[in-house]
Amino acid sequence: MRLKRTPLLLVSLLGVAWLLRAVETAPQPSPQTLAGAVPATGTNALVPGPNDGRIVYAAATMLEMYQFLKHPLDDEFSQKFFDRYLETFDPQHIHFTEADLAEFDSYRTNLDDLTLTEKKVADITPAYRIFDRFMERLEQRVAYAETLLKKEQFQFDDDERILLNRKDAPYPRDLEEAKQLWRQRLRFEYLQEKLGQQQTAAAKKNSSPATPKGSAKVVIATKEVKKKTGPEEIVDTLARRYQRNLHMIKEWDNEDLLQFYINALARVYDPHSDYFNPRQADNFAIGMNLALFGIGAELYSDDGYCTIRKLVAGGPAEKSKEIKEKDRIVAVAQSNAPPVDAVELKLDKVVQMIRGPKGTEVRLTIVSPDDSSERRIVTLIRDEIKLVDQEAKAKIIELPGGDGKTTRLGVIDLPSFYATIDLGGPRQMLAGGEGGGKPVKATPRSTSVDVARLLTKLKQENVGGIVLDLRRNGGGSLEEAVKLTGLFIKEGPVVQVSGPDGGTLVDNDEDANVLYEGPLIVLTSRFSASASEIVAGALQDYGRALIVGDVSTHGKGTVQNLNSLRSFPGLTRAANDPGALKITIRKFYRAGGASTQLKGVMPDIVLPSVLNYSKDIGESALENPLQWDTIDSARFDKLNLVEPCLPDLLRQSSARVATNQEFNYIREDIDIFKKRQADKTISLNERERLQEKDADDARLKARDKERLARKDPDQKVYELTLKQVDLPGLPPPLEKTNAAAKNFTANGAPPGDSATTASVSAKTASPANDPDGEDLEDKPSSVDAMLDETERILLDYIALLAQKNLLTVNH
Repeated sequence: MRLKRTPLLLVSLLGVAWLLRAVETAPQPSPQTLAGAVPATGTNALVPGPNDGRIVYAAATMLEMYQFLKHPLDDEFSQKFFDRYLETFDPQHIHFTEADLAEFDSYRTNLDDLTLTEKKVADITPAYRIFDRFMERLEQRVAYAETLLKKEQFQFDDDERILLNRKDAPYPRDLEEAKQLWRQRLRFEYLQEKLGQQQTAAAKKNSSPATPKGSAKVVIATKEVKKKTGPEEIVDTLARRYQRNLHMIKEWDNEDLLQFYINALARVYDPHSDYFNPRQADNFAIGMNLALFGIGAELYSDDGYCTIRKLVAGGPAEKSKEIKEKDRIVAVAQSNAPPVDAVELKLDKVVQMIRGPKGTEVRLTIVSPDDSSERRIVTLIRDEIKLVDQEAKAKIIELPGGDGKTTRLGVIDLPSFYATIDLGGPRQMLAGGEGGGKPVKATPRSTSVDVARLLTKLKQENVGGIVLDLRRNGGGSLEEAVKLTGLFIKEGPVVQVSGPDGGTLVDNDEDANVLYEGPLIVLTSRFSASASEIVAGALQDYGRALIVGDVSTHGKGTVQNLNSLRSFPGLTRAANDPGALKITIRKFYRAGGASTQLKGVMPDIVLPSVLNYSKDIGESALENPLQWDTIDSARFDKLNLVEPCLPDLLRQSSARVATNQEFNYIREDIDIFKKRQADKTISLNERERLQEKDADDARLKARDKERLARKDPDQKVYELTLKQVDLPGLPPPLEKTNAAAKNFTANGAPPGDSATTASVSAKTASPANDPDGEDLEDKPSSVDAMLDETERILLDYIALLAQKNLLTVNH
């Protein structure tokens, strides 16, 4: 019998593109975070909290009532809930056996009844029983791996291949079949380490500087340290890795398990509904405010130590001059309180201790990675840390023209739509983006205000056209997206929002003023999501901007609300914050009526990119996405600045792309990527892997040699940050290299993206010799072929608009 649900009030409207990383054994926190980031309790006694059952009941009730589909939690969704929770811990289907699944099969169609009980307290026994079995299997795997590492002779001379992604593969029948999979994974990991070891040894061999002729060779006596090498080093590395992973998961507490359990349920409804525990809600606020209170250090876990990855410029840690990268934090103390040991402690627990209110003191006990016996205590006063990497920035590119005059182009790089938010404050609507930290009363931030400052500077410097680069932009504040669109158009509808009842709200730009009326291109990628899709779609619908980029944007066209669970009956008096539930309640549509959901925004000009062929990027790659549809168009006046020029722009760009060497490299990368993506397996034959590596290395080396032979581009590049944008004049131009340093790799993917099959080597900071005796200092900088071609398209666009008298263009 179905139960009557208690209606709830919705508090702030939020939309977030939340990205989870799939890992082989279990979901894990990010390996790096900012000091003052995610806290945790870190208890070893894994038992439910006093309100956990009520929290699960509240979350399920709210999903039933308010999620866009209005779907009851029935037997159908119970089965999906069950499968999702299993895959939370075992996404690669290598731990749970068919016998395990048979034992838990009674839960498959019963989770709905156990969750929505008459007592309004969910029975979460399945969450703990399934997790306990996972821990049992994980401990068995670690023990088995350690036995193999001690006894097995690892040979890689047969034709064995491994299926790396087993997400769609069946679970092992029994423990023996599971052990076969564990052994194969271990062999893969061993071979990876062996190949990496060989590469490191070759690099060290060829990086030793030669002694100049006539110089005296100085020998310095040093203490000999016996270090494990070869197979012994690999065995030690893998054994420690397995133990660290086991130790990390043993540190999970009931809040972690609650997070996994509710998220498994929420993701049955759609990919963007989530449960936020209190620390994750804090993280969201940091990502939107681009600020937190802490010491200004990016941290990661390394062999059980909380380690400094990077210091934030201007932060307390950097200003102290007493902390450097790779230093390890072994203890943390608050003001006059005694220090707390941080070795082998959960990373987010250490971060919680380091973060705190502005103006308060924290004392860190630091050791050097080279000498752990020497400890030093560094006292820091916490301050506001601005995350400038995610704020808007710009550059001016000065190009010579055939008439002896120069043309200046402006490029605005916008990684997110940030805005100052207070999760306890008034209602706000957002669309997409990632979070990080503790809500703080940070310096007010506004994307549209910052971009307006950059636009004003670019106009003052007489740019002939502007590129708005949204390739890395995963979304953020919907209000800021509307305001930013209004910088380029007169008043009118920017986005329409529709709920399951069919009612539609229109968000308009109410300001008739236009800050920039010149030639405009919006550059997008498969990573452009949510709020960035609203901007690109609106400017395309109005005919205001030419859209250039990957075959489509991400395709997130949904709006979420974030509801504090403290407002739910039974949790209003909870001693601890029960967290919040983010629920997809609406879809947004372009001014023209088309949804961006699933399909995204398709550009006017598509450029070659490896990302165009990846099946793992975009909304369609996520489970249970909402479908694409359309509504009626809003009424607005089109500018029609793109369509008259588009045939000529397509023809001119296609001709360049067909003969451009960088795009030849990208097409080569695409062929390789498609072949490897279709194969789905990887060889465990050492000779075959070395041959593949040698072919990849030779290909990259040939590209580097060709790039080095190119003539330096005849242009000047001036970089503009928000700190300097209001100063008179321009900063000195960037130093010329044979290829201008860019933010993206040659195939158009962000650096380090998994879709990249062959990246371009960046210029090294210090001299070293490669195996052929070539100075790595002379290697070319990364080339951003997509942005380079977009700049050429913009030059064509400027000329065509002037020729057709569609715009008054300032050169």
